[in-house]
Amino acid sequence: MNSRGVHIAVASGKGGTGKTTIATNLAAVMSREGLGVIYADCDVEEPNGHLFLPPESERKDEVSVMIPHVLEEKCDFCGICAEVCQFNALAVLGSKVMLFPSLCHGCGACMVLCPKHAIHEAARPIGFIRSGRFKGLSVMGGSLNVGEAQAPPMTKVLKKRLPGELTVIIDSPPGTSCPVVEAVRDADYVVLVTEPTPFGLNDLELAVNMLRSLRRSFGVIINRSDIGDARVSEYCRNEGLHVLMELPFDRKIAEAYSEGKLIIDADNSYREKLRSLMQAIYTEIGHV
Repeated sequence: MNSRGVHIAVASGKGGTGKTTIATNLAAVMSREGLGVIYADCDVEEPNGHLFLPPESERKDEVSVMIPHVLEEKCDFCGICAEVCQFNALAVLGSKVMLFPSLCHGCGACMVLCPKHAIHEAARPIGFIRSGRFKGLSVMGGSLNVGEAQAPPMTKVLKKRLPGELTVIIDSPPGTSCPVVEAVRDADYVVLVTEPTPFGLNDLELAVNMLRSLRRSFGVIINRSDIGDARVSEYCRNEGLHVLMELPFDRKIAEAYSEGKLIIDADNSYREKLRSLMQAIYTEIGHV
């Protein structure tokens, strides 16, 4: 075990599979079992974990990134800054330097390599981080401002602010793009939530390939396992993937979700299922 505590990410190859339902309920069960745990909503482009774990007293902290600020009185418009920018965030047109903030990754190359030292860094707000507690459970989440295109910087800030020593349940964004990679890349274990449909299988395969490339340990949950076909189960068997749990379609889950309630409060049997999931994950990572 490392000093930062166990990080368990819950991810999915596509949206709508039940990822947030699993993440929020798993965090709540672990908290009620007396474990030190924090739920971290890293789906910063479309966070909704707070709908199910509404903090009793919420704090919001603004998050900013550093972007270049050109001092045109020092600039000779040589164009080196635009040449070294790998993200096309700078353009030099005649005697004008244009900055496209949404493309800037804050790498600082333009500032370091400017021969006239005409570039400084300035803070640009990109969103906020909310934090609080829900029935004793620590809850954190990031939220990008409308129109922001760069989710990974927000996720990085959120993860840096997570307290040490606690088990962290990371609610990842759906898919397999850069925001997902940032959310799961240093997780101790990843739970992939899928569904037994052609789309579910296709996106599960993409997610499995991503996690194998990142060398992450992971297992699979098949949600609504009784309303699709058997190809997802066959794929898991053929690939040697550990199916942690299968959840059949249950109207009670849908009703609880629509009302913003935890499924462990709608049906006590789901508390036992999530406790078993917790134990299975801890067994997988060798945590007692």
